[in-house]
Amino acid sequence: MRVRYRTADVNILGRIMRAEALGEGVFGMKLVGNVIVNRVVYSCSPFKRITTINQAVMQKGQFEGTQIGLFVGNATAQEKKLAMDCIKFWRADPANRALYFQNPGKGKSCKKDWYGVLVGRYKNHCFYNPEKLCNL
Repeated sequence: MRVRYRTADVNILGRIMRAEALGEGVFGMKLVGNVIVNRVVYSCSPFKRITTINQAVMQKGQFEGTQIGLFVGNATAQEKKLAMDCIKFWRADPANRALYFQNPGKGKSCKKDWYGVLVGRYKNHCFYNPEKLCNL
């Protein structure tokens, strides 16, 4: 288990994975989940006080997905399964150590530096590692 969780954490993680990356399939959704779990595991600012998945998802100004209709309602059984994969063990590049992702828009380039160093792209999402890994 990478992080402690409650049933509500599984639901909110599934919902944000859907809202942020539904169009990028299972792998894209799991990359988003990977980043969010990393934020709970991370031991340095600005996530030092983030101790739950709910806090990571709802941290002010972090995820545009919390403001769209896809975030509303409960996660499906499949979305909860994907969320549990991330909570238990699942990690993959380019999100393995990433703490940020950005969707610059279809066909647009990733910024080289944006809250860290660009480590890769999957479909429309660019993933960034912090300069200092802080026990991640």
